[in-house]
Amino acid sequence: MICELRRLKGVFFLFFISLSLDGSNLNAWGFYGHEQINRLSVFIIPKPLFGFYKTNINYMGAHAADADKRRYIDTNEACRHFLDGDHYEHSIPLDTIPKYYSLAIEKYGKDSIIKHGIVPWYIMQVYYKLIEAFKDKDLKRILKQSADLGHYIGDCHVPLHSTSNYNGQKSGQYGIHALWESRLTELNFDSYDLLTGQAVYLEYPNEFIWKAFERSYYLVDSVLSLENKISQKFKEKEKYSWEPRGNIAVKQYSKKFCDAYHYALNGMVEERLKSSIYLLGCLIYTAWVNAGQPILLNMPLEEDEILPIKEQMIGREEE
Repeated sequence: MICELRRLKGVFFLFFISLSLDGSNLNAWGFYGHEQINRLSVFIIPKPLFGFYKTNINYMGAHAADADKRRYIDTNEACRHFLDGDHYEHSIPLDTIPKYYSLAIEKYGKDSIIKHGIVPWYIMQVYYKLIEAFKDKDLKRILKQSADLGHYIGDCHVPLHSTSNYNGQKSGQYGIHALWESRLTELNFDSYDLLTGQAVYLEYPNEFIWKAFERSYYLVDSVLSLENKISQKFKEKEKYSWEPRGNIAVKQYSKKFCDAYHYALNGMVEERLKSSIYLLGCLIYTAWVNAGQPILLNMPLEEDEILPIKEQMIGREEE
């Protein structure tokens, strides 16, 4: 297990680089980050469920970004990846937002809910779908819902997915989305300790989902203010650098600037990744227990077709 975890850390690979640093083509954590959240969660799932997921760990990783890829073809997908916490409240605790989707629609109206994002509510919807897949012993559905669950949990843990100022466009910090989620992870992933304790049964899973989101929203101010503080110490030519990407050179946040910002964040990126892994493992295990603990065959499923990446994303391109 330890050897596999170390092997998975590898070298972070950015699938897309934006010349203007706007991050519009990047997904939360990058494709690699989402893949590792899904893969590493497998190792904390208790027996006997562990065997099924370990056998199909490649599926979990390969389909970790399917939810993002659906944003290019499904008009209903975009709102599932974020929630503008500042549309509802300016500080924590987020105690006026209904924690159940039906109550939120009743209070605010569906159009408003969709416009400002539904990620915590949608995680619960996918969780319930996973329970039904377990009850039916539908192995392919189990894996599909598990992979999607991991993606939305990962998004829920990203502070910039919890605010309408998702790319610093309201504070003169345009480009911070890709900086926080992808550039810092690219440079530091190999140093992170992402080992967690074994997954446990969650009696009230919705509470843990909203605690994760509330933590993300709490961190927004630090994400923005610390970047602004560090930026004041750097001249333009020091903050950015030109780096080779294939056959072209791209303008990117310099390593020196990223190191200073990452140090100021004091472990925030690592903590958010680690919490994502743990919550995913716990929700998978909890769904299985609530489905009656069905016995699943430890056999690899035939690989599904990997969704292609298209050029134009539908909806808000917050990443």
